[in-house]
Amino acid sequence: MTIAAQQEKKQTYNLNKLQKKLRRNVGNAIADFNMIEEGDKVMVCLSGGKDSYTLLDILLNLRLNAPVHFDIVAVNLDQKQPGFPEHILPEYLQSIGVDYKIVEENTYGIVKEKIPEGKTTCSLCSRLRRGILYRTATELAATKIALGHHRDDMLETLFLNMFYGGKLKSMPPKLISDDGKQIVIRPLAYCKEKDIEKYAAAKQFPIIPCNLCGSQPNLQRQVVKEMLQKWDRQYPGRIETMFSAIQNIVPSHLCDSNLFDFKGIQRGQVLENIEGDIAFDKPDFTPHLPMDDDEAMDFSAETMIQIKAVD
Repeated sequence: MTIAAQQEKKQTYNLNKLQKKLRRNVGNAIADFNMIEEGDKVMVCLSGGKDSYTLLDILLNLRLNAPVHFDIVAVNLDQKQPGFPEHILPEYLQSIGVDYKIVEENTYGIVKEKIPEGKTTCSLCSRLRRGILYRTATELAATKIALGHHRDDMLETLFLNMFYGGKLKSMPPKLISDDGKQIVIRPLAYCKEKDIEKYAAAKQFPIIPCNLCGSQPNLQRQVVKEMLQKWDRQYPGRIETMFSAIQNIVPSHLCDSNLFDFKGIQRGQVLENIEGDIAFDKPDFTPHLPMDDDEAMDFSAETMIQIKAVD
């Protein structure tokens, strides 16, 4: 076997392995949150970035052997940003044989008219985009709207809300619109961004740049992203632990009286499942070892000490 053939074989093996990992994570998220049900029509919002391409690809792959029948329609919102390559997505979607719709709305012009030069446009743009996508889902009789946000997006949003919004809040894997008419799902909720990046590169998706609108970068999100990436390098397993934390909420050990009746606590009560009887115990934070059989996390003795130490 030639060197080129060996490299190609290795690349194919690695791609299949990565696809299986993403399939497993997406399948688990769908099952855990009942994201897709029998007869659903899933509208996949396709922006032209790595995340939405990966979402569409994995959902199409999962549908082949899914225990329930569901349809998929890909939707792209062409917001008329200068330089937007209108031909890329239709050509790609036709090449893979998926049902799709391109929605053309000049939200770029509206935003430029309403927002003064130099000010951040993302807030108004996202509201306009959400309204258009909800309307399109109704027109297509879609029962679910799938977005490409992944695990890292959810953690970044958690810290952004804590640092700048004063709320303990993230992106939910599944939500219902304010009027109750639309259900939004995030099937990539368990997927790592670095896995998505590798997959998109290996699949050679025709990525469309995300800076066409000329808006200012979200500096706050970038700072949080860099912070999490640094933690991931320095303390392997910390990101997995943090994501586990947002799945294991203990309201009795926070300070929100709307979630827990602190005023109503009385002597003689026996409260179940609140971990309330450990107030004087010294906490023992055992490092979380990610349960990922594709990766063997190498914790050095120094790193273990750094994570476990409690002053």
